[in-house]
Amino acid sequence: MKGRLKKYVDLALRNYGIAIAFVVEVLIFSQLSEYFFTTDNILNITLQISIIAIIAVGMTFVILTAGIDLSVGAVVAFTGIITTSVLKIPAPLAAAFPLALVAGLVVGAISGAIAGLFVTRFNITPFIVTLALMTIWRGAGYMYTDGRPIWGLPDEFSFLGSGRVFSLPVPTLLMVFVYVVAYAILTQTTFGRHVYAVGGNKEAARLAGINTNSVIMRVYIICGTLSALSGILLASRVNSGQPNAGLSYELDVIAAVVIGGTSLFGGRGTIVGTFIGAMLIGVLRNGLNLMNVGSYVQSVVLGVVILLAVLLDQWRKG
Repeated sequence: MKGRLKKYVDLALRNYGIAIAFVVEVLIFSQLSEYFFTTDNILNITLQISIIAIIAVGMTFVILTAGIDLSVGAVVAFTGIITTSVLKIPAPLAAAFPLALVAGLVVGAISGAIAGLFVTRFNITPFIVTLALMTIWRGAGYMYTDGRPIWGLPDEFSFLGSGRVFSLPVPTLLMVFVYVVAYAILTQTTFGRHVYAVGGNKEAARLAGINTNSVIMRVYIICGTLSALSGILLASRVNSGQPNAGLSYELDVIAAVVIGGTSLFGGRGTIVGTFIGAMLIGVLRNGLNLMNVGSYVQSVVLGVVILLAVLLDQWRKG
């Protein structure tokens, strides 16, 4: 009887460990703070985590192919700068607004395409390529703005980052939409199966007839575009283009993906897991804030959670 119970417990932890940890975390904070389980606070959690969570979708695609993208935070900043710059051109808002959004998304797609090109065509390690792009985009942002934020934007722009539809924050709605689409792509399309195949064994995938370079190129473009979307949302929320925006976002994003169970070696992970990982981080920070825990202590706690998540991943593989 004990052996059977242990088997069921092991199976539950292997398959649903992160989900169980998330539920336990929610229950703990709901007991520690009377404000935690209020509607406003729950919506605030989804709003605060939405930007990181959207980027984490793109990072999941990249990591599933055994890659990495360290440039996401810098892309967030540079995209916000370009988007807000276009908004300030002397043109009717009806024309400048969509042009600014397209310009921002194009910047992200170009960044992803450059990363994919160097990884596939020149066979350079993704870590090095994206580290270089991180430095380039961050420096370009400071050069373009001379280190000063871009202000004086139309009030309508703030709707994307701070507006609400049926009492739900717009970034939250966009986050849900992105996750639904990404889930459908990874689970219901040939491209999704190819992503897992490339991450599982790139050479075997190539021999099976999969255009591995095309798959890798597309996942980096997806990651860059979603980083750009988050950059637009962040610029809209603060109603300015900040050259120092997105600092250390790459670490939070990778943490969400890894905590969610995606293997850094590729081939294994889910969008649902990434969502839970992102929400786990959001709930953790929100709960600690409600308990008046300092930011330095929060960093230590988050680091411990990441280590435990990696240990759980190693245990599952064992």
